[in-house]
Amino acid sequence: MMVCGQGVPMQFSTSFIPDIRFGAGSFQGIADAAADFGATTAAVVMDSFLASTGLGAALAAALGEKGIRVHVFSDFSGEPKLAHLQAATAVATGCDLVIGVGGGSALDIAKVAACCAASGQDPMVYALAAKPLPANPLRKIMVPTTAGTGSETSATNIFAGPAGKKLWIWGAETKADLVVLDPELTISLPPQLTAWCGMDAFIHAFEACTNRNAHEGAKLYAHEALRLVAGSLEAAVKAPGNLDARGKVLLGSCYAGIAIDNCGTAIAHNISHALAGLAPIHHGLATALGFEATLPWLVEAQTVDLSAAARAIGLGGAAALPEFVSDLMDRCGVRRALPTSLEGFGAADLAAEMRAPENQPMRRSTVRDISDADIEIFAEAIMSLPKTA
Repeated sequence: MMVCGQGVPMQFSTSFIPDIRFGAGSFQGIADAAADFGATTAAVVMDSFLASTGLGAALAAALGEKGIRVHVFSDFSGEPKLAHLQAATAVATGCDLVIGVGGGSALDIAKVAACCAASGQDPMVYALAAKPLPANPLRKIMVPTTAGTGSETSATNIFAGPAGKKLWIWGAETKADLVVLDPELTISLPPQLTAWCGMDAFIHAFEACTNRNAHEGAKLYAHEALRLVAGSLEAAVKAPGNLDARGKVLLGSCYAGIAIDNCGTAIAHNISHALAGLAPIHHGLATALGFEATLPWLVEAQTVDLSAAARAIGLGGAAALPEFVSDLMDRCGVRRALPTSLEGFGAADLAAEMRAPENQPMRRSTVRDISDADIEIFAEAIMSLPKTA
C-alpha cells in the first residue's frame, strides 16, 4: 500500500513475481524445467479442447522422456467449478509438480489443486480466505494459451461454489514457480475470444494503476501493459498469425496480471463478476461492457493516476479515454450485447449482485465513491443491452 503526501516518503511493497520465460517455442522447454525442479510425477491440467488437439499428449511424451510420470486432468470446460477443483486435486495428489496449460480457468484450477493436494483439504476450506493456505504447496508451472486473465502471475483464483456463486481463493501460496509465455500457443484463439481476452488484460492494467490501491511498484507493469495491449490487440485480432502482435498482447496480459496481483481491480470487474453471478458469460466480454459503461463517469474524478494511464497510451488526458476505449472495441469487433443466458434477468438483479459481499472489494477500491444510485444507473445501462446468442 502506498503512503504519500507532501514531506512523506512513498512506501509500497511489490508481491512475489515468478520466473517468467517468454518466446515463440518456449513451450518446448517445459520438460527440461520440470526436470530441473526435480519432479518425478506431474499432474497436467488443461481443458478438454486443448487436450483434444494433442498438446497434452505432446507434453506428456516430453515429460516421459525425462523420466517424469504424467497424470492428465482435462475433464472440464468453461468457468471453473468446485467439482473441477476437487477432481484436479485428486489427480494431483501424490504428484510433486502441477503444470497448468490453457486460459484462466485451467490455470486457476491447477494452482488451487497444487495447494489442496499438498494439504489434503477440500478447496472450500480456503474459499474467501477462511483458512490459511498450506505453506508448502506443490511446485507449479503455468502456461497461458490466452492473453487476458493474467492468472499465471496472480495470487487470486476464481471458481463457482456449490450454489453457483463466484468465490475466490487468494494467497501467495497459489502463485506459479515458473511462467512460460509462448505466443505460438495463442494463434488458434478465435478473433472474438482474442478481442475479449485482450480487453480484459487492458482493463486489468488500467484498473490496477488507477484505483485506490495503486502504487508505483505496480504502475511500472500496468503502464507497460496498457501500451503493449493498446498497440497490438487490433493486429492480433485481425491477423492471428502475427506472432509479434500476439506476443505483445500475451506479455501485456502477464504484466497486467502482476499489476492486479498488487493492486486489484475496480468497478468494471464488480460488474463482470456480478453478471457472472447471474448466468454464464465470458469474463472478458462482461468486463469490457462494464468498463465502457462506467468509464465516462470514472474519468470525471480527474485524478493524477487517470491522467498517467491516458498518457501511457499516447493520449493527452483522461477525458480522451472513453472515446479511445470505444474505438478500440469497435476496431476489434467487440459487440455490445449480452448472451441469451441473461434474458430472464433485469437491472434490479444485476444491482443486487453488484452489492453482494463478495463484490464489495472491487466497489471500495474504485477511485470514485460508488453510491447505490450509481449502481442502479450502471445496472440499467448494462441490462438494456441486446441479448443475442
